[in-house]
Amino acid sequence: MTAQPAKKLLVLPGDGIGPEVMREVGRIITWLEEKRGLSFEITEDLVGGASLAEYGEPIRDEVIEKARAADAVLFGSVGDPRWNHVGFEKRPELAILKLRQELALFANLRPAKVFDALVDASTLKPDVVRGLDIMIVRETVGGIYFGNPRGIETLPDGSKRGINTEVYTTSEIERVARVAFDLARKRSGRVCSVEKCNVMESGLLWKEVVTDLHAREYQDVELSHMLADNCAMQLVRNPRQFDVIVTGNLFGDLLSDLASMLTGSLGMLPSATLGAPGANGKTPALYEPIHGSAPDIAGQGIANPIAQILSFAMLLRYSFDLQEEGQLIEDAVSNVLASGLRTADIMSEGMARVGTSVMGEAIVRELDKFQK
Repeated sequence: MTAQPAKKLLVLPGDGIGPEVMREVGRIITWLEEKRGLSFEITEDLVGGASLAEYGEPIRDEVIEKARAADAVLFGSVGDPRWNHVGFEKRPELAILKLRQELALFANLRPAKVFDALVDASTLKPDVVRGLDIMIVRETVGGIYFGNPRGIETLPDGSKRGINTEVYTTSEIERVARVAFDLARKRSGRVCSVEKCNVMESGLLWKEVVTDLHAREYQDVELSHMLADNCAMQLVRNPRQFDVIVTGNLFGDLLSDLASMLTGSLGMLPSATLGAPGANGKTPALYEPIHGSAPDIAGQGIANPIAQILSFAMLLRYSFDLQEEGQLIEDAVSNVLASGLRTADIMSEGMARVGTSVMGEAIVRELDKFQK
């Protein structure tokens, strides 16, 4: 097979279980290079608590510049209780927020898909979640996480007040809604826009902008609207009614974590965060599992690497247009689960419990079967 130009990949394992699960992606990258003729130019650096320990800050400007230069960024996880004492501006989690903001990564794609082999892992009844396949599109550089004014102020009586501002503009809403509508065209053709227009002006504007964009450019897509609290209830009651959900930063954060548990474990779900194409034609993108750093199990070799591996599969699809390779990885994961292998977070009676490295090895062995 003819070798392809090297794809520039920045790898940021981060904290906790991040380095452990990222190592399993390394096995798959090696397999792709050896068996599929792909070539990756990989740069690795520190973020989060690991960067704080080495450099005194959660992410350095040099790392952000490396992210700008890369074709894609593969991120692990950040968060370490050793740094709970530092100020808000130094917390490890600032690394991912700053990357999203500096690279203008405005659209977070979080699929919630139930593998047939894991139907019983969900806390919901099998007939409720069987066949579930939802895509949640979350706006990630606006809303209450970035709005101003913000901060903690001292009042005249000595008490304090915390301030965060929910704010969205027409252009911010339109660009993330376009991503949702375009994705729906490639799926089942349905978008549900979620906000709180009944009590929030920002929600009212969100609904108006999405409705107007739909009428102008996306009438072939079915559009519905739902209040965020009702959406949370409906995700538990009847999740298969949804195809693509588009929502703001705060509600997207909450609803995507809720949706993840429909699948049985946070350790199963990947995500992609995309920006707008630049003048050079390159679209900035960052891929990460939605689970946290899980410091309580770090170093024990029991973390589930599947979300990190599936994040890499999304990277292949969205940043490198390697649809076949992305599908191979997803199929390999599905087959390994069907064989009965389970990490602790998705363990059920009668299955074979394995650790991080054994799960990664099993997925690579399954990829070998496809190559024969």
